[in-house]
Amino acid sequence: MKSLFDTETLSEINTRLENLSENSDRQWGTMSAGQMAKHCQGPFNIMLEKEDYGMKPNWLAKVFFKKMLYNDKPFRKNLPTAKFLKETEPRDLAVEKPKLKALLSEFEAQRDRTNWAPHPGFGVFTKQQWGQLQYKHLDHHLKQFGH
Repeated sequence: MKSLFDTETLSEINTRLENLSENSDRQWGTMSAGQMAKHCQGPFNIMLEKEDYGMKPNWLAKVFFKKMLYNDKPFRKNLPTAKFLKETEPRDLAVEKPKLKALLSEFEAQRDRTNWAPHPGFGVFTKQQWGQLQYKHLDHHLKQFGH
């Protein structure tokens, strides 16, 4: 599984994100490109300890869903989204894409960090699992818009 802690993988994601535009064709789902860029900020905000979105530890999530977050199997299309990460308001890609890119830069700046706080809902992830999770989520949504 690719990880955003890998320099080449991060570069690939940044290139794909740069190619995202308001005219990118959505392949599935209901979010606009701007809503998707806003939505993708959430997992980085959690990882970088900027926001916990009021999540509480959830043993069901840990037991049944945690491993799917960082395994090699791609997320399936139209998976339900956690309520706190749903984007229903219109979002401008020109505003949200730079915010997402800034979070990616902040993530990259902390690549040598070894001690990451537990996810508020899923608990402890290793550094490698965090990198895989972040890659898998961005890859899923960039593919959603053909990138």
